[in-house]
Amino acid sequence: MYNKSDIELKVAEFLLQIKAIKLQPNNPFTWASGWKSPIYCDNRVTLSHPSVRTYIRQKLTQLIQEEFGSVDVIAGVATAGIPQGVLVAQELGLPFVYVRAKAKEHGTGSLIEGEIIEGQRVVVVEDLVSTGKSSLQAVNALKDAGLSVAGLVSIFTYGFDLAEENFKEAKCRFATLSNYNTLIQYAAENSFIAQSDVDILNQWRRNPSEWGQNFDQNPV
Repeated sequence: MYNKSDIELKVAEFLLQIKAIKLQPNNPFTWASGWKSPIYCDNRVTLSHPSVRTYIRQKLTQLIQEEFGSVDVIAGVATAGIPQGVLVAQELGLPFVYVRAKAKEHGTGSLIEGEIIEGQRVVVVEDLVSTGKSSLQAVNALKDAGLSVAGLVSIFTYGFDLAEENFKEAKCRFATLSNYNTLIQYAAENSFIAQSDVDILNQWRRNPSEWGQNFDQNPV
């Protein structure tokens, strides 16, 4: 049985423990987009921790089976979704492909790497969803290549309204192992942050594009 709430909390615990997610409400990061953020997520760190890597691989596999049923191929989003997708494809015994951020400028000029067959049913694997823009670029590339995209799964999402709107507009189902609300709850209850930091973190979540403009940090 796939127990969603237990898995959300366990993944949040792992990501905090191994510092794949860092929370700095009073010393925020600056994303490449220019947004100030009290949180930074790098799920590639999970690959360096075998027990965490195994758990995520197994739960992503179960999530795909629970949400989407039988599929023909797994696709990873370059770059951080590639290793996660490979692990899931291996677990399921399925072919794997990945989608580049942009087509190669030499050779075949490929956007999708690997062997695909028109009509195949595919699930896309991503490590993190913020606005959903890069994830949906991969989804659209697969659709343009003639594949049937069942949906997308990720390890973590910030849960932005913009992402929800983007996936809805693209008519793409989306499921994730854990999320921002669960993470903040776990972090506060287990002393990763002070209770007084929760309001700051919730304020950012409500208006991330304008939050913290008085801070000055180097981009990450």
